[in-house]
Amino acid sequence: MVGEHVERGLVDRWRDILTVHARTLCELDRELHPHGLGASDFEVLDVLAAGGAGDGGPSFRVQEISERVHLSQSALSRLIGRLEKDGLVTRGMCTEDRRGVRVCVTPAGRELHSEVLPLQRAVLARMLSGGPRTPEG
Repeated sequence: MVGEHVERGLVDRWRDILTVHARTLCELDRELHPHGLGASDFEVLDVLAAGGAGDGGPSFRVQEISERVHLSQSALSRLIGRLEKDGLVTRGMCTEDRRGVRVCVTPAGRELHSEVLPLQRAVLARMLSGGPRTPEG
């Protein structure tokens, strides 16, 4: 009986986490969409922008980015391809390992990141404040 109660509590907590995550992602997507970005797009730009200044600045291997944004390598590669097509990032060969790819934010990517950063942070503050939530979010 006690074990079942503890287990039920864990399942309920897990489902609460999933609910907050899903609602937060939806809200992020809604806020970022007018800027041509989704939540995952922003996360990649955020990782890259935090790394340093503009074109020719610090870059990250795709594997390093995937560890930070929690996307599969194939999903991340497609996302990076879209960001590159939009002129927000560049890709290049990794000098340490010719099989690897390095990604760097462009000045346009850094500018867009700076523009939408306050929106993303406001959504996080609103959604993760710990207050009661309505079914709408």
